[in-house]
Amino acid sequence: MALRLPPYQPLPAPSDDLLEVPLSALQPTQMCVGMAEIRSRQVDFAADDPKQRRRYLKRKPTPLVRSASGELWMVDRHHRLRALLELDPSATAFGYVVLQLEVSERHAVLEQLHQRGWLYLYDGRGLGPLHPSALPSSLAGTQDDPYRSLVWKLKREGLVAAAPLIPFHEFRWGAWLRSRNLPPFSSQRLEPALPAARALVRSQAASHLAGWIPA
Repeated sequence: MALRLPPYQPLPAPSDDLLEVPLSALQPTQMCVGMAEIRSRQVDFAADDPKQRRRYLKRKPTPLVRSASGELWMVDRHHRLRALLELDPSATAFGYVVLQLEVSERHAVLEQLHQRGWLYLYDGRGLGPLHPSALPSSLAGTQDDPYRSLVWKLKREGLVAAAPLIPFHEFRWGAWLRSRNLPPFSSQRLEPALPAARALVRSQAASHLAGWIPA
């Protein structure tokens, strides 16, 4: 499948001007997450004490869009922060404002984000694009996309390079893998798809995707 995403503006690099914000106040800009990555991040968070966790979150601030009424949309870090939210619903994280909007209505905010290519409007089965109103209003409402889990695993193995300023970079890889013939798998059981996926992402056929690493 080919993602029909609009042209995007790269995400601005992190700023030193950080806000501390409750995770429960953040609104997502994507419909899905890869639950394999979330479960892995929860293991890491559970091993940290509060000071370690706070230092880590400061090193990985979340890019935020703020509406005129002060509501906050996150345009990255969905996996990291949903993992933490499930462990501690009262947790906070650090973010930096990449865009201050002059509108406050939800539909108007989402339209501005859509124009910048900062919304991912495909569901957990890769179907879409859906209307921006279908986006969940909280991180807890994001769906599982097993292909996003698969790409996380391939990145962790060093087979796909990171591209942190490209919105939904991993979903672009996941959409490409969806167009290939992989055996059935799930976020809880990636192993059946891994041998074929490893070969595919290193093949010349994937060379047009950002983060491609040749064999």
